[in-house]
Amino acid sequence: MSVETRQPRDGRLAAAITTRIVQVFGDHTGRGPTRGRTFINENLVSCLLQDTLTRPERSLAAAGEVDTVLEVRKRFQATMRTDLVAAVEDLTGREVAVFMSENHVDPDVALETFVLEPVAGDEDAFHPR
Repeated sequence: MSVETRQPRDGRLAAAITTRIVQVFGDHTGRGPTRGRTFINENLVSCLLQDTLTRPERSLAAAGEVDTVLEVRKRFQATMRTDLVAAVEDLTGREVAVFMSENHVDPDVALETFVLEPVAGDEDAFHPR
């Protein structure tokens, strides 16, 4: 991987990751988040998404069923995991070692986090394995 793609200021890579993650959400849930931003820092890629909930999930949340909504979201993450990881690996050219996902209902925010395998020779990198 080139030094350019490792730089956190590479807005093109971050934008491409955001776009792909939103597309994966849309493919799996029927609609993607309306806002998103990806942050890249060496071996960490984090995508912060807003307005992720579907209409039925919003209705459930309004009825006090927040735990149900979070459980449904957790199950969506399990089905999306392979596609989300593949998107980040494809765009970064690096293997994802760890994928974590978290959701919040009010406000409607999700965080998709990917820990990348370190680049060869990077002695200071976090080594998840």
